Amino acid sequence: MITATIRPEAPGDAATIFALTEAAFRNLPFSDGDEAELVDRLRADGDLALSLVAEHAGQIVGHIAFSPVTLTDGRAGWYGLGPVSVWPEYHRQGIGSALVQRGIADLRARGARGIVLLGDPAYYARFGFEADPALRHPGPPAEYFQRLVLEGEAPQAIVTYARAFG
Repeated sequence: MITATIRPEAPGDAATIFALTEAAFRNLPFSDGDEAELVDRLRADGDLALSLVAEHAGQIVGHIAFSPVTLTDGRAGWYGLGPVSVWPEYHRQGIGSALVQRGIADLRARGARGIVLLGDPAYYARFGFEADPALRHPGPPAEYFQRLVLEGEAPQAIVTYARAFG
């Protein structure tokens, strides 16, 4: 484990975040290869609601993005997590977990009601995420679409991600 400082994205971080995200998803079987462009599109569209970086020894070693999602039941305050990226040489050092935990805490502090994601259920369960058949996102296998309720009741709805995911 290494010690990393987590902070909000700052002006001038975009190029490093792009390279980091591209490297983190390169050669992953579930990647469609456009995660780095996705973060740039979210930023350009004004939909990068929370963007955090992890720094170690003065270098950015990880990044996480959160963007607003729309629920068909009209509830506001829900966000999509992803992508989360760590330089391959820093994998399994706790950086991704630290970014997820900080992102959840920051969104909770802002009054967010919940977070959804597409990801490995075995990994994200440790943060309280779970599949919920009442909250759906068409396309991927249902067990990979998960939610974390931060406030209120769990919704019954279909989720649509920000336009950049289109």
